[in-house]
Amino acid sequence: MLLALIQWLADSTSLGWLRVFNYLTLRAVLAALTAFFIALALGPAVIRELRKLKVGQAVRQYGPKSHLVKEGTPTMGGILILIAVGASTILWMDLSNRFVWVVLFVTLSFGAIGWVDDYRKVVHHDPEGMKSREKFFWQSLVGVIASVYLAFSVAAPGNEHIWGLVLQWMESGFTSIPLPERSNLLIPFFKNVSLPIGIWGFIVLSYFVIVGTSNAVNLTDGLDGLAILPSALVGIALGIFAYVVGRVDYAAYLNFPYVPGAGEVVVVGAALIGAGLGFLWYNAYPAQVFMGDVGALALGGALGTMAIITRQELVLFIMGGVFVMETLSVILQVLYFKITHGKRIFLMTPIHHHFEMKGWKETQVVVRFWIITIVLVLIGLSTLKIR
Repeated sequence: MLLALIQWLADSTSLGWLRVFNYLTLRAVLAALTAFFIALALGPAVIRELRKLKVGQAVRQYGPKSHLVKEGTPTMGGILILIAVGASTILWMDLSNRFVWVVLFVTLSFGAIGWVDDYRKVVHHDPEGMKSREKFFWQSLVGVIASVYLAFSVAAPGNEHIWGLVLQWMESGFTSIPLPERSNLLIPFFKNVSLPIGIWGFIVLSYFVIVGTSNAVNLTDGLDGLAILPSALVGIALGIFAYVVGRVDYAAYLNFPYVPGAGEVVVVGAALIGAGLGFLWYNAYPAQVFMGDVGALALGGALGTMAIITRQELVLFIMGGVFVMETLSVILQVLYFKITHGKRIFLMTPIHHHFEMKGWKETQVVVRFWIITIVLVLIGLSTLKIR
């Protein structure tokens, strides 16, 4: 929005120096700062309104007993993240960019699903919220829509070519059609290794990345500040990948596929870390507000979508190792419990609760998981050069 205004002013007045705002790196920095100050400024008002609405956290009775003191802490604070990310991104993005819009679509849609889930928890005092099948249905619907659109968006060289590819696919009877090499699945740390997966493979992979990442971040959101900083760090790292694959010179130099228009996604990544740090100001231990599903589902959806656009699905698996660990702990616990008729691998899942039960303080778990994420993000970023 501001970019269009600035471009008009630069072209129609003597304020030619305003063209500096055309630089994507500058707009990314401004998006991060804007999101941070929006979150910081609106935080007290949002928390106050949530308290008035009495949307306090309902703590699961079978969880760690130390969490019972959190009962009544305002939840649904993720709305603060959505406002900051959405407003900042729209202010500083190129409004014609298809990739940023699809990231916002997934983020806000998953946020809406999370809002309904949180609303049922706090209004009906049900810690479980929306039924799993219902939540999965709506997540799947959004995931499928986004996955189909992304398949053609990544394949198309520009906005005007997308619907031509869609029509070609429909006329072929929805059979597999050849996609350009940039749609292949990239293998980290290998220079010339990628797997052609075709249109259906792209759609299925994208679906699982979007829905899976969304639920993984949601499982991680169990301690004060645990999910928000890893999400922000992974978000800005994916923004860096977006900047690289969105520039023909950098992509060629680093031997990445050039994805026209993907560079603009760095604005979203920057907004994520800005909003994340602003939210962490109020979410740090002892938390004044929880993000709830409205924030966790939205953040996960955004990260998954950004990974698909940048063709870094496997790198997301590395950088989001904490999310992967949390999810696998739940899956393994459930499977082992069923197979052994009641035995457990972990004291409690997700795995952050296991460490709490082992005697770690909440702040120890959170900070150590942050450290793990920082290391994993650095490993993921090293794939830019180690290929």
